[in-house]
Amino acid sequence: MKAESVVLGLSGMFFGLIVGWILGAQAQNGRPASAPPAPQGQSQAPTSTEASSRAAILDENQVQALRSIADKDPKNVQARVQLGNLYFDAERYDQAIKWYENALTLDPRDPNVSTDLGISYYYTNQPDRALAQFDESLKIDPRHTKTLLNIGVVRAFGKQDLQGAVAIWEKLLELAPASPEGEAARRALDSIKAAHPDAGKTPGGS
Repeated sequence: MKAESVVLGLSGMFFGLIVGWILGAQAQNGRPASAPPAPQGQSQAPTSTEASSRAAILDENQVQALRSIADKDPKNVQARVQLGNLYFDAERYDQAIKWYENALTLDPRDPNVSTDLGISYYYTNQPDRALAQFDESLKIDPRHTKTLLNIGVVRAFGKQDLQGAVAIWEKLLELAPASPEGEAARRALDSIKAAHPDAGKTPGGS
């Protein structure tokens, strides 16, 4: 499912973007150098024209079929998750949020849906809300690798917090070094540390 691995889908652009952000953040008031501008007063998510061009075309017939199921069965979680996935993959994040929230109301113990909701918040310029939702995912599964990887992305891009990103990615490497998310975290850490060697140091540390 595309939504579950959104960060990995950015792999072609992500590491160049994060290095560009590190090098250009101070000159551009903390805005990622290579990302398009966000709405005024809001943080921005890392996006690209290439990524947007690969957005799935929304299948309205499938949407209507799933909506019919959801309307007839107010407790059908899977139909709501599938609707969230369809809207997410079509980059209609506001609608994805609606259906993921609806699904989690019925079943709050699915870390994948919780994390997809957090990612949707991020792509609607709500990084603090995204991080709060990721915290909920980790309450369900403290070792959830996609959540840990996405926390680092939101901290680096949405909050301009390189130390926080480094810390969570290092934790991910300790927990699951051979996972796809662990490999992505390793490459991100290499890029950060090469461009900004002090990123992982605590204030006042050596």
